[in-house]
Amino acid sequence: MRRLFCFIPILLIALTGCGVYSFTGANIEGKNINVHVLENHSPNVVPSLTSTLTEKIRSRILSQTGLAPVNSDNADYDLSGAITGYTVTISGAAGTQQVAKNRLTISVEITFKNRLNDKASFKQTFTRFSDFDGSQTLQNVENALIDDIGNQLADDIFNKAFVNW
Repeated sequence: MRRLFCFIPILLIALTGCGVYSFTGANIEGKNINVHVLENHSPNVVPSLTSTLTEKIRSRILSQTGLAPVNSDNADYDLSGAITGYTVTISGAAGTQQVAKNRLTISVEITFKNRLNDKASFKQTFTRFSDFDGSQTLQNVENALIDDIGNQLADDIFNKAFVNW
C-alpha cells in the first residue's frame, strides 16, 4: 500500500511535466480561443447553415480542449472562415433516365491563427459530402445531411488545428 502512495505523485509529475495532454491527442498550450461566425459566400444560401456550422465547430473545439471562448482579437487561438460551397450533384444513376443517388457537398475555407506558435497557423479549404437517395427531395433530408456533414467538417478542422493530422 505504501508503494502505491509513492507511485501516485510520480505519475502525476510525469503527466504534468510533459506538457498539456488530451485524450483526443490534442496539444493545447493556450488558454482561450475566438471562434468567429462563418460568413456565407456560397452561391446557394441556406439560412441556418452559417449558425449550424459555426456552432458545430465551436462546440467540438470547446468540448475537447477546455479552452475558454472569448471575443477578443488577441486570443491565443483565432478561427474564422467562410462557407464557400453548397452544391447538390448526381452521384449515381439507375439506367439512363433515373437518378439513384444525389450528393450534398459543403466546403468551408478556414483561417486558423495560433498566436503561440505561428507555424501551426493555416488557411485551408475543407470539403465533405453526404449522399442521399434519388427518390428523396433535398428539403426532406437537408437538415440531417447538414448535421452529418457539419460533424465531419468540425472533426477535420479540430484535427488540423489541434491534433496536427
